[in-house]
Amino acid sequence: MSRPFLGVGVGFPVRADAAGNLAIAMYEESVRQSILIVLGTAKGERVMRPDFGCSIYDLVFEPSTAATAGQLSQAVQDALLLFEPRIDVVEVQVQPNREGDCLLARIDYQVRATNNAFNLVYPFYLEGGAG
Repeated sequence: MSRPFLGVGVGFPVRADAAGNLAIAMYEESVRQSILIVLGTAKGERVMRPDFGCSIYDLVFEPSTAATAGQLSQAVQDALLLFEPRIDVVEVQVQPNREGDCLLARIDYQVRATNNAFNLVYPFYLEGGAG
């Protein structure tokens, strides 16, 4: 089934495929990679688009607490609402890893055009670690 309305583009991270050409991301994979780009970009990082990205990087020096987890969850939801119109965010759950130096954001989302449900886990490393 062809789903060109979801997009086709250069894969992220940029790399070569088996034939030596630029790897391509298609459809739902393009959406997943777009989510990673939004979350991996700090606000103000792109000179021509200072509003693009996610404000989670303002939390790097915060302790691993429930308050930080809540702020991270809200920042992820806000960024995806603004910059990834192909999805509906169903839920964002944030939990610390065992070491306490990382918050794991589990993002459950649905692709609007197909109603297919997906999830991904985005690790966010804290400089301060356990609080």
